[in-house]
Amino acid sequence: MSADERLQEWRALALRVEEEVARAVIGQAPVIRLINVALFARGHVLLEGDVGVGKTTLLRAFSRAIGGDFERVEGTVDLLPGDLVYHTYVDAAGKPRIEPGPLLRHRDRLVTFFFNEINRARPQVQSLLLRAMAERSVSAFNETFAFPHMTVFADRNRVEKEETFELASAARDRFMFELRMPTPEDYDIRRALVFDPQFHDVESLLDTVAADLLPWHQLNDVAAQIQRSVRASEALERYVIDLWDATRDPSRFGIALEGVDMGQLVLAGASPRAIMAMTRAARVVAWLSGRDYLTPEDIRSVMPSALVHRIFFTPVYELRRAELADQLIERILEQVATPR
Repeated sequence: MSADERLQEWRALALRVEEEVARAVIGQAPVIRLINVALFARGHVLLEGDVGVGKTTLLRAFSRAIGGDFERVEGTVDLLPGDLVYHTYVDAAGKPRIEPGPLLRHRDRLVTFFFNEINRARPQVQSLLLRAMAERSVSAFNETFAFPHMTVFADRNRVEKEETFELASAARDRFMFELRMPTPEDYDIRRALVFDPQFHDVESLLDTVAADLLPWHQLNDVAAQIQRSVRASEALERYVIDLWDATRDPSRFGIALEGVDMGQLVLAGASPRAIMAMTRAARVVAWLSGRDYLTPEDIRSVMPSALVHRIFFTPVYELRRAELADQLIERILEQVATPR
C-alpha cells in the first residue's frame, strides 16, 4: 500500500470515529472535530464547560472508538504527585503493598488520560502531569514508564474559586487546544437530551459507539505522515508569520480593543511551540478535508483554540483574560491580510 493510499484509509477511519462519537454526544460537532484534530496532531486538550454538559461522556466515547486504555483522575486539593504514580494498601495478610497508580498501570496501552478539574490539584501535581505530557514518560520504581500513544485531556473548574490553583503559563502552553464545550442552544437537541431516555443511561449510550476502530499503536506514525504530506505555499507561510507577529505586537497591525491600552496589553505573544502546534493542527484539518495543501481557512479554523490560552497579558489586564483573549484573536483574524 502506498503512503497516499494509507492516508486515505486512515482518513476514512478518522471520519468514522467522529460519526460514532456523535452518536453518544449530540450538538457538539465543532468540539468533536477539534478533538479529532488534536488526536491526529498528537496534541493535548484543555476542556472547559459547565458541569453536566457531557465532557466525560465525550472523552469516553472517543476512547471507546479509538481503542486502547482510558484512565480518569479527579483533581482534589489533597491529591499528591505520588497518587498519580502509585497507591499503597494493606493486603489480606496485613502486609503493606505498593502498586502502580493511574498514570502507570496501563503502560504503553494508555491512550486517553482525563484529569478532571485540574485546577483543584496543587502545582506539584500539575508539574508531574506536565512532564508526562511533554515526554510521555514518568520514572518510578527505578524504571521509566513510557506511554507514547497517550493524549491528555484536562478540564478546569471556572465556577468555584476556593481551594483551586490556576494553571501556570507553562502548563497552559503544553495544551495544543483550549476548547469550550457549551450547553447546546438548538431546541431539538435540548429536547432530546432532556426527554429521550437513551441519553439518560450513559453506559448504554456508550455501547452504541463502535469500538476499537483505529490501530491506535500506529497513531504516531500516521500523524507524522500527515505532517509530511500537507504542503504550504510561500504566501500561506507569510500569513502564519504575520499572525504570529500580531500576537506579539497587535498595534503594528492596527488592532485596537475598546478601553484597552494596546501598548500595555500583551506581556508575551504566542510561543514558537504554540505556532508549531497551530500549524500541525491546520495540516490535520486539511487532511480531514481531503486536501494535501493548506489554506488560510485551515489556519483560521484552529487559531482561536490553539492560541487563546497562549497569549499572556500584563497583570492589569490578566484578570480580564476571558473577555480580552477572544476579542484579541478575533481582531487579529480580521486585521491581518489573508492571502488569496
